[in-house]
Amino acid sequence: MIDPRAIVDPSARLADDVSIGPFSIIGADVEIGAGTTVAAHVVIHGPCTIGRDNRIHSFASLGDAPQDLSYAGEPTRLEIGDRNVIREYVTINRGTPKDRALTTVGSDNLLMAYCHIAHDCVIGDHTVFANGASLGGHVAIGDYAILGGFAMIHQFCRVGAHAFCAMGSAVAKDVLPYVLVSGHPAHPHGINARGLARRPGFDAQRIQRIRRHYKLVFRSGLKLEEAVGLLEAEPDDADAGMLAAFMRDSRRSILR
Repeated sequence: MIDPRAIVDPSARLADDVSIGPFSIIGADVEIGAGTTVAAHVVIHGPCTIGRDNRIHSFASLGDAPQDLSYAGEPTRLEIGDRNVIREYVTINRGTPKDRALTTVGSDNLLMAYCHIAHDCVIGDHTVFANGASLGGHVAIGDYAILGGFAMIHQFCRVGAHAFCAMGSAVAKDVLPYVLVSGHPAHPHGINARGLARRPGFDAQRIQRIRRHYKLVFRSGLKLEEAVGLLEAEPDDADAGMLAAFMRDSRRSILR
């Protein structure tokens, strides 16, 4: 399954049915799981672990050194889960020792052409990055989040689960779960109601409760701490608790 024109380091560990296309380079300390396909002209540097049934398209660069001037060649890693689609010219860098020393991409993600994931980022599961979406270092993206084309996320920011960043969004603070943002700089414009309606477990009643939480945080005129307190006062509402915890954990404050 390895094209004779590919270069695979002897220390790389590939499952028996992994496919490596022509002119791809698989470096030392790279591990690739069963069913994964690597197209032509892909470069994968180690240390890097890639799971099962991924589809990696031409000219992707995975596991190269972080673009951080303080990085001095220390051993850091990239870990990628299962069933991801990584399209042409996607770049994903390893971590840095001043943070986790690890960049993590979960499972079932779609990373369209020219996306960039910088060092020490944490990507959840079932996310979609449209063409050209880019993350600075130390960014966290929650499950089912969607980044529109050329959306830009500032370093150390978080985008919560099920959030939607529209095309060209410039995000410099944390985006709450379920929230839709757009603009340059980005501003909130309601909840991602259409996306939630497509997902199991989000019936009309639950979406309406989430919309009520959004109005509490963004339209009530309350201070952030006051809004968090009111959300925490709803112990039987898991969505309210998640929103409150997300806001309490914020390092860059909430985009609102």
